[in-house]
Amino acid sequence: MRTNPLRKPIVLLTVALLTTVVFFVFFSQNKPYSSSSSTSASRSSDSMAPTFILWLHGLGDSGPANEPIKTVFKSPEFRNTKWLFPSAPPNPVSCNYGMVMPSWFDIRELPLTAGSPNDESSVLKAVKNVHAIIDKEIAGGISPENVYICGFSQGGALALASVLLYPKALGGGAVFSGWVPFSSSTINQFTEDAKKTPILWSHGIDDKTVLFEAGQAALPFLQQAGVTCEFKAYPDLGHSISNKELKYLESWIKQRMQSSSSSS
Repeated sequence: MRTNPLRKPIVLLTVALLTTVVFFVFFSQNKPYSSSSSTSASRSSDSMAPTFILWLHGLGDSGPANEPIKTVFKSPEFRNTKWLFPSAPPNPVSCNYGMVMPSWFDIRELPLTAGSPNDESSVLKAVKNVHAIIDKEIAGGISPENVYICGFSQGGALALASVLLYPKALGGGAVFSGWVPFSSSTINQFTEDAKKTPILWSHGIDDKTVLFEAGQAALPFLQQAGVTCEFKAYPDLGHSISNKELKYLESWIKQRMQSSSSSS
């Protein structure tokens, strides 16, 4: 089911702006990390290998507007973490009648359902740009197992595509209110190492922009590809990110940091 054509551009921009507002509401209430945390935890964090987290924003949004996300991650393990919040380039968007706005790739219709068409060529072009960022960080000394690619909505779809098509196993990929932006025929392009990268998928059940069914459709897709995915559904959550989701992401990444450091 599609939204009223006259309302599509308004819906898109409103989603982006509301998401940013939600971020600031949550983060303005957070208190800074306390130095009274255990000394042993502080010392162990200082000895951990550096971590890189790339966050990809949603359609019509910007990287700087999403930077407050990192303030949620208060655990000392994240003291050696490098964050990057790039902004999508201006591109015409089909579901907005060609309106130019920050967009990683083209979106043909809204709301997005499990059967919505994808513009795979523009997705693959965006993936190459993300891979260039990852390659640069790895060349600079970050281990692939300490690289995490995360994103919301369109950014979540791009995060998923970038992780699955990267030739090496990464620390993890996190998708918030996203969808699978290509067909199952792309699975044969996934390397065996790429399939080892774990995926965290978070989706609001009340999402009216990227429908919950679109998120659920990722499970059989990833299962077919042989990729491990933890899917978390959030009741009463629409097309936005909650503090609860981000705190779980923190613990999810932290667990993998510890597993990575113990195996090295």
